[in-house]
Amino acid sequence: MEKYKLFDAEYKFVSIIWDNEPINSTELVKLCADKLGWKKSTTYTVLKKLCERGILRNRDATVTSLVKREDVQRYESRTVLEKTFDGSLPKFLTAFLSGRTLSEQEAEELKRIIEEAVK
Repeated sequence: MEKYKLFDAEYKFVSIIWDNEPINSTELVKLCADKLGWKKSTTYTVLKKLCERGILRNRDATVTSLVKREDVQRYESRTVLEKTFDGSLPKFLTAFLSGRTLSEQEAEELKRIIEEAVK
């Protein structure tokens, strides 16, 4: 599971790839300069690191992801739940919804999600 751990800058970088893949590495450098303010060397350093970790692939100057955005999000959300709320989803929801009003549509969507999880 540790494979899916991404630091903030890494997540932003991989998000650019998820949104544009497959992407030519030259185009990736341009996007990273634009969106992250990175130099070419920073982009290639982070790319190499994430390729070594098995998160990305750079083959023939074409970059693709080896892990899905949903897998990383699932890992991160479970990590927060365990670390901050002792693994308790009710504690998380209580904290998250504290002082917030849900729309009828949001409440219905949450009910549907919970009902599907109980099956």
